Amino acid sequence: MRNAVAAVALPVAALAAVLAGCSSGTQSGAPGASSPGASSPGAAPTSVTSAPGATGSSGVNPTNAPVPPPVSISEQKPVVPPNVTPVAKERVDTTSLSDTYRDEAYVFGDGRDVEVFGMGGGCKEARAEVTGQSAEVVHITLVTITKQPAGTVCAQEIRQVPLTVRLDAPLGDRRLILESREETG
Repeated sequence: MRNAVAAVALPVAALAAVLAGCSSGTQSGAPGASSPGASSPGAAPTSVTSAPGATGSSGVNPTNAPVPPPVSISEQKPVVPPNVTPVAKERVDTTSLSDTYRDEAYVFGDGRDVEVFGMGGGCKEARAEVTGQSAEVVHITLVTITKQPAGTVCAQEIRQVPLTVRLDAPLGDRRLILESREETG
C-alpha cells in the first residue's frame, strides 16, 4: 500500500472540538476506565507538526496557539484549505522516492511557499531543502536525520511530517522533483 499514514494532524479548532467531545464530566468506576480528557487505548494519535521555522498560516493568531501546517494529514485524504493549491500530480516527480513518501505537494501564500511531506518520528527528524531551481524545474530534497544519543533506545515510529520550503520565485508551471537523503547527527 502506498503512502500509509501513521499520524493525523488536525487544525487547532478541530482538535479542540475533538478533545471537548472526549470530556463528558462524568467518570465510570469500571476498571480500566480513563479519566476525562485522557486518550483512549487504541485511539488514533493526533499531532500538529511542521519543520522548525516553517510557516503554517499567514492569518492572525490572537490566542498564540500553535499554528498548524496548511494541509492537515488524514488517513483518507488531506484537508486542503481554500487558500492552498495542490500541485498537479503530473508535475510532481517522485520516481526516486520509496513508497513511504507522499507523492503530493501544495502551494500557498504568494506561490513561493511549497509544502511537501518528509518522514520523522522516534529519533528521526525531518527537513526539506530546495536543492535546485530553474525556469523549468524545482528540486526539493527530503532529509531524514537520525539522532540517537548514546545509550538510548528510540521508538521505531515513523510518520509523515509536513514541511514547508520557500522558493526564490513562485512555482507557477514548473515541475517539482522530490528526492530523499538520510543523515546522522
